Amino acid sequence: MTKYGSNTSRYQSADCYDYTLPKELIAQHPLSNREDARLMTIDRGAATIDHCYIRDLDQLLRDGDCLVLNNTKVIPAKLEGHRSRTRGRWQGLFLEADQGGNWRILCKTRGKAQPGEKITLQDRHGTERMSLELIARLEDGSWVVKPDAKGTTEEILEIVGRVPLPNYIRGGHMVDSDLVNYQTVFAKESGAVAAPTAGLHLTKRLLNRIIDAGVQIAQVTLHVGIGTFRPVTVDDLSAHQMHFERGSISEKSVNLINQTRDRGGRIIAVGTTSVRVLETAGAEGELKAWSGETDLFIRPPYQFKTIDGLLTNFHLPRSTLLVMIRTFGGDELMKRAYDEAIQEKYRFFSYGDAMLIT
Repeated sequence: MTKYGSNTSRYQSADCYDYTLPKELIAQHPLSNREDARLMTIDRGAATIDHCYIRDLDQLLRDGDCLVLNNTKVIPAKLEGHRSRTRGRWQGLFLEADQGGNWRILCKTRGKAQPGEKITLQDRHGTERMSLELIARLEDGSWVVKPDAKGTTEEILEIVGRVPLPNYIRGGHMVDSDLVNYQTVFAKESGAVAAPTAGLHLTKRLLNRIIDAGVQIAQVTLHVGIGTFRPVTVDDLSAHQMHFERGSISEKSVNLINQTRDRGGRIIAVGTTSVRVLETAGAEGELKAWSGETDLFIRPPYQFKTIDGLLTNFHLPRSTLLVMIRTFGGDELMKRAYDEAIQEKYRFFSYGDAMLIT
């Protein structure tokens, strides 16, 4: 639906998406009031940049718009413990479970782990609670493991799991407040191993003000995977292997979005994860209910089909998320926006400030 995105092969080099960020601008904690985060507003048509706050969002949206939220819920996927025989330190990240109760995880430890080896897991207080048996190492480097505990996967992770913070936040070490802070107030579908961070800014009070302003709310689900943090390491974007993420959009949300479009309202996605669902479900030109996996990599000269605006955080250099927002917002305008954000000392990444691109 947009005519403002980058449309040239000039921006196929990953080096174009690199930038230097002062370390002190990487937010280590969220603000005590989520609504107090700064909000850069970017008008693609006028090529203008202004500065507001998240609490102004109900005034920046229009009567008749539709705000699309990703309702995925972050699971406590980070695991810590030791190798049962040697007591060597061990760390893991839960990825998924199969119907037989086996898990697929990533893990790291000194030395080479072996199939059949046992891992002792500790809870958030350092108490030994259960063990895992390493079954097999897969071609992608992940492991199939068998937990030695009763209960559902979600129940077990609630006991031994930690908040899977990215390493740029306190080295990945959680504090108790992260249990609430690294979760949106509308999260309900468990499955993400990283937060849809643009949604972290929205409070129930602000959402109620947005609804009172005549804005409709639609929900989608995209379970954010660990691949969202992986940088582009190849020189040519077309050679980057995109990660898969599971998601869905219901017939109800599709109808609400299509009705908004028919009435002349704007579709404003909250976060790049919501964009990924919408653009996957609308890939053929008509938005339809969808459920499955997507490896959509939005990069120039992609033409957006479903969204008119995007609320998003500031993203890592050389990341696929940065490529997406520069494709949407227009390359030169978005580079100027990032330069201005650094100059004005905006807070970056997961717990940082945001921008609204329309």
